[in-house]
Amino acid sequence: MTKKKKTVGKTDADVILIGAGIMSATLGVLLKELEPDLSIEIYERLDNAAAESSDAWNNAGTGHSAFCELNYTPEKKDGSVEIKKAVQIAEHFEVSKQFWAYLIEKGLVSNPENFIRKIPHMSFVWGKKNVDFLRNRYEALNKCDLFSDMKYTEDADVVKDWAPLIMDGRKKNEKIAATRMDLGTDVNFGSLTRDMFSYLKEQKNVNLYFNHEIRDLNKNAEGNWSVKVKDLESGDKRKRVAKFVFIGAGGGSLPLLEKSDIPEGKGFGGFPVSGQWLKCTNEEIIAKHHAKVYGKAAVGAPPMSVPHLDTRMINGKQALLFGPYAGFSTKFLKNGSFLDLPKSIKFNNIRPMLSAGLHNLDLTKYLIDQVRQSPEDRLEALKEYLPTAELKDWELEYAGQRVQVIKKDEKKGGVLEFGTEVVSAGDGSIAALLGASPGASTAVSIMLDLLDRCFKEDLATPEWQTKIKEMIPTYGKALADDAELCKATRSRTSRILKIEKN
Repeated sequence: MTKKKKTVGKTDADVILIGAGIMSATLGVLLKELEPDLSIEIYERLDNAAAESSDAWNNAGTGHSAFCELNYTPEKKDGSVEIKKAVQIAEHFEVSKQFWAYLIEKGLVSNPENFIRKIPHMSFVWGKKNVDFLRNRYEALNKCDLFSDMKYTEDADVVKDWAPLIMDGRKKNEKIAATRMDLGTDVNFGSLTRDMFSYLKEQKNVNLYFNHEIRDLNKNAEGNWSVKVKDLESGDKRKRVAKFVFIGAGGGSLPLLEKSDIPEGKGFGGFPVSGQWLKCTNEEIIAKHHAKVYGKAAVGAPPMSVPHLDTRMINGKQALLFGPYAGFSTKFLKNGSFLDLPKSIKFNNIRPMLSAGLHNLDLTKYLIDQVRQSPEDRLEALKEYLPTAELKDWELEYAGQRVQVIKKDEKKGGVLEFGTEVVSAGDGSIAALLGASPGASTAVSIMLDLLDRCFKEDLATPEWQTKIKEMIPTYGKALADDAELCKATRSRTSRILKIEKN
């Protein structure tokens, strides 16, 4: 697939990346660092990079590290808390930070303050049952080195010190609890993505095309991929041939995966979920809150709808959001078509999709209820986190589209998956990324997994192994099992990324 491998037939590029989001940017930089002579073409249907799911306004979670997201630590029937997924996500976020630190050290991207800021991550709950859950979660996580700095309290005065606004106007006898991780961050993936593409397009044999849409793709007789591209400005169409194709088009990945017709892509479906934010317009309120505060999701809610009162830095300015409120649209992209969902239904995936729908009626009911919400309904949800909130200080902002993965299941027929899924051909010549949360925050680990699937021979070479360990020093090691390595790694990346503790 790379220059080390024998290829057959004429190609226009070694690699074609579809979609100019965080996933394609991450894979493009990884490949170019590992194989500098590689030729890469990137195609994006919009006029800018990171304009869909990676954009700061469209991304439901900007710095998922499992410090505060309660949906990553489900409660078992016996009352104990499962932390396996949280540990994995925290590990993956540390891998991302190491890669970003490499980009800064080597001058591949600009000032880290353009895309990452230190911001405490908090979980906040009320009511005896939820307090018991949070206490159990804290006790389980605190035993792991990745979460050993976590603080826990049921003291209202301590919570008020951590996040004053969530305690103002709250009943004094209300039973509450909170955790806090000072190591938390806010990441503007839109800014980071654009920085990486700015670097990539200056490199030899890399071409980035905006306003270009992939209309079809198929494998030719030589084993390469023939990709049909349309220039949306001129209307011109052309064919490009590549050895490897990555479909990183967010919600647009599923239709393209279906067009590829690879056996591994059969049976996958998608369930679109849209989102909305309440955006604070009162500068005084924005200035008083400095944390990402996550609560518990409503019954049936998808993970992207876990409510949070969220401080973010967007275009150099502090912002305060609450939500997201879920909704339903048949579009797979914010800038997509209402025909996206019906067009995605094929003979090979109709049973999994119908089965997943029948097994997730609570999700359907939840989405219907969300769509029917009035401004006053949304305000009531906000008041659970901000008791003194007034409608005049908030306005509605539309977030991005997510397409949750539906996959075949022998027992149930089809199941709805809430994570990310890499689907790759058996010969490693094409791969697609489906799904959403935790997505961008774990992009580096997801792309390393893709390299292991699709560039296995190259990845095993001493040259690639040495370079990957330069980019990610802990590659192949588990920070959760090594307290000293965890501490040293975090100290180094925090210094380089300028997110040291105060």
